[in-house]
Amino acid sequence: MAEKPHVVVAMSGGVDSSVAAALLVEQGYRVTGMMLRLWSEPGLEESNRCCTPDAMLQARRVAAILKIPFYAIDGRERFRNTVVQAFLDGYARGETPNPCVTCNRLIRWGLLLDEARSIGADFLATGHYARLQHQADGRVNLLTGLDPAKDQAYVLSMLTQEQLQQTLLPVGGFLKTEIRQMAHQYGLPVAERPDSQDLCFLAGRDYRDFLGRYLPQTQIPGPIVDRQGRQLGQHQGLADYTIGQRKGLKIAASQPLYVLEKVQGTNTLVVGYESELGKSDLLLHSVNWISGHPPGGDFETDIKIRYKATPVKGKITPLKNGWAQVKFYQPLRDITAGQIAAMIQDEVVLGGGWIAPAG
Repeated sequence: MAEKPHVVVAMSGGVDSSVAAALLVEQGYRVTGMMLRLWSEPGLEESNRCCTPDAMLQARRVAAILKIPFYAIDGRERFRNTVVQAFLDGYARGETPNPCVTCNRLIRWGLLLDEARSIGADFLATGHYARLQHQADGRVNLLTGLDPAKDQAYVLSMLTQEQLQQTLLPVGGFLKTEIRQMAHQYGLPVAERPDSQDLCFLAGRDYRDFLGRYLPQTQIPGPIVDRQGRQLGQHQGLADYTIGQRKGLKIAASQPLYVLEKVQGTNTLVVGYESELGKSDLLLHSVNWISGHPPGGDFETDIKIRYKATPVKGKITPLKNGWAQVKFYQPLRDITAGQIAAMIQDEVVLGGGWIAPAG
């Protein structure tokens, strides 16, 4: 009988990646656990949400229970130079970056996939809640996760066909409650370990404090104006605000005011009433088509503009040089440059692209 493929599981010490490893062992794969050590600010290394000493200990304990090899990979320098730098560069441009997407594309399916290949592994597996569908022609479709509350296909929409063909997603066909139950059944000590929601390298701290230390120019105060240019107050740095934000403006007005626009060139925050919010179109750059090429001509699909956003209908027009135009059938109030928009047709993720600044 042919030997099962060799799989490297990206382990984090959490319940999802631990059960992913257990499922693959149960299915007869040759499994190796790997955990990335990622960059944190000097002095805060033990607080990085993805690779604290406790998380490393838990991952090693799970690997020992499953009787699989386990290795820690030093990804600190590459993580700092790619993910953290992209985070800083995005805020410097007045955008609201999504470092988790960058990390998946360049670190998990970059550095870690390279490490997996270097030891002869056939696949990289993670605990993401998404699914893969293999086509007769050898291509792989990325599908949304079965659990709508945990679906993570959005953050994988920038992966390429080549990367997905070397990927396994063992937990995507289960509900989170089922995964925790399985962890108990496997006797894993992480069964009730809480999910981490924060950006790992912030070590649980406010991103504005981080920007103040590494990108102080984003914390320069400036005017808050309305659409007519009348000054209403002063902001404490454009990076402190997001499009659609209402709280924290500290402006007395007869109606609630919302952030409409951040003008980087003049360090100006533009605010207005709720009726002024919303746009019906956006441009995407650096679009990734998971099939390897865009569908022919214009097409209608669901679009998700944030990880937790509800998908909405829109029309996509693929353009030259990796660009695409998106037109929505209803205005959206929180379109934010620096995030990605994922395109989903039924359950199939067609791809994603970075939202370009307006104008």
